[in-house]
Amino acid sequence: MGDYIVRATAADHQIRAFAITSKEMVEQARSIHNTSPVATAALGRLLTAGAMMGSMMKGDADLLTLQIKGAGAIGGITVTADSKARVKGYVDEPMVLLPPNAKGKLDVSGAIGPGTLRVIKDLGLKEPYVGTVELQTGEIAEDLTYYFATSEQVPSSVGLGVLLNKDNTIRQAGGFIIQLMPFTDDKVIDQLEEKLKGMDSVTKLLDQGMSPEQLLEYLLGDFGLEMNDTVPASWYCNCSRERVAKAIVSIGSKDIREMIQDNKPIEVKCHFCNHAYNFDIEDLKEILKAAKR
Repeated sequence: MGDYIVRATAADHQIRAFAITSKEMVEQARSIHNTSPVATAALGRLLTAGAMMGSMMKGDADLLTLQIKGAGAIGGITVTADSKARVKGYVDEPMVLLPPNAKGKLDVSGAIGPGTLRVIKDLGLKEPYVGTVELQTGEIAEDLTYYFATSEQVPSSVGLGVLLNKDNTIRQAGGFIIQLMPFTDDKVIDQLEEKLKGMDSVTKLLDQGMSPEQLLEYLLGDFGLEMNDTVPASWYCNCSRERVAKAIVSIGSKDIREMIQDNKPIEVKCHFCNHAYNFDIEDLKEILKAAKR
């Protein structure tokens, strides 16, 4: 079975929860971008979160963008997701190599450094919703936990994990988001906090072979867990020659004229999937006409 998300509620709908297995999408991203281990872990965590957050949106045309900008060697990470939990993403510097952190793990926090997390939701309204927070740890899960609490005023717990094989392919990837509704009883909150405090790391749970259902059972089995539905999740890039041509139009007539004067075809690569699109001089002349309209 491919990647999928389980959506659930618990404690008489006082808690809503999401859990995902994202091994295939993270492996696809690693393969496309040829990322180093630490870049794979960073991008994989954000893709995993993006798929779950995308599945929270209602409209077919709704679009979520997660952007991390950091002062570390990785530069930044961009992930987009739609309401069908289809995601794509890239890192600015995919080949970053860093020694392990003090715990002997991949140093995602060190690769990202201090910076900001921006969440953009395009819900078809006049203006997109934009929430920006300072990174708290650079480990991504904690930063998203902080974002939900401060920007959306939804107390949440986010857990994300990416585990690599010795050949740097993906062994396991997944995670969870648990959120408290405004009417949640204090007793439930205290009980949940205790449970989360004592839990094993997401990576360890995934390495035990836990499915999203088992992950939720482990976390919320004592809270009257109700599984609601499952949603397929996948890597998906919607780039096309037409979209890339429109992007070239947006750079303006002056620059397009200079390209034509150079008398050389150009190649434009999609940031997200690395697919290359070639445009010869005749193509550029057509694009220039469109730019003048």
